[in-house]
Amino acid sequence: MTEGPLLGRSVRFAGDGAVEILDRRVYPFEVRWVRCATSEDVAVAIERMVTQSSGPLYATTAGMVLAAREARTEPPGAAAERLRAAGARLVATRPTNNHIRDAVRAILDATVDGPLPDASGAELAEAVQAAASAHDAAYRARSAALGRHAAGLLEDGARVLTHCWADAYLIATVEAAREAGKALEFVCTETRPYLQGARLTAATLVEMGHRPTLITDGMVAAALADRLADVALVAADRVTLDGHVINKVGTLGVALAAREFGVPFYALVQAPDPLAPTAADVVIEHRDGEEVLHVLGARTAAEGVTGYYPAFDTPRRAWSPGS
Repeated sequence: MTEGPLLGRSVRFAGDGAVEILDRRVYPFEVRWVRCATSEDVAVAIERMVTQSSGPLYATTAGMVLAAREARTEPPGAAAERLRAAGARLVATRPTNNHIRDAVRAILDATVDGPLPDASGAELAEAVQAAASAHDAAYRARSAALGRHAAGLLEDGARVLTHCWADAYLIATVEAAREAGKALEFVCTETRPYLQGARLTAATLVEMGHRPTLITDGMVAAALADRLADVALVAADRVTLDGHVINKVGTLGVALAAREFGVPFYALVQAPDPLAPTAADVVIEHRDGEEVLHVLGARTAAEGVTGYYPAFDTPRRAWSPGS
């Protein structure tokens, strides 16, 4: 039985207890693991885009395990506060995607903010490890179910346009389609400025036996007008209760082009966020504009140019249960 694509296993514990995170900034050209000895190291790795999409969820649960181990010698009250502080630090790393917030909340609710408010440091380390493993497993199970549902929406032979890297959701969809005997084709946007589509999505699809077609971000409308794809399939970093789909910047353009050319647009999401009634309740991360002036470490813009980088945008779609 195969372990699945490498990007689905991108956070791991080393033999000495440190956390290793696959560096998505250089993959697939280089398989580099960033070593994190502390929960702060994990937080910095998330901020610096070592990992993204589902990766910060797995990194966060691992970071909370490290935080609990760091508090092993603390008295009960101090250990709990140290764990809460580590959780707050992780949540602050990337505010738009709620995977990090929900992972921290689940672990705290299962431990110091739930049945173990007075746990010793040693007891807390063990309990956090169990809670982290449970949260990871539940997320993977929900992703598999989402993938089966998404695969059911795709016709045999469908040509699927992707944007950015949908991580566990896309892996699960491809696996479910294959199990159902459906042959899919893929068209991937490059996804500036980190080229996640050109690198992460494309490399994983190749690893899973596909030969995707790559287009630049500016080609989406032309590709859909030319019927290069039959359906657009993206992930969603957050969906609000009133129907705003928030995803990697550029998704709005994909959605508008899909509507213009009559192409179905599907956003993969496990559930709307009950804490976000409207888009106004979601903090949109704005990253350093310098990032758009470079590609894979090389400057691509003229000197004297200013960059602007909202990391997410919000195509609005009506949402109803089962849609």
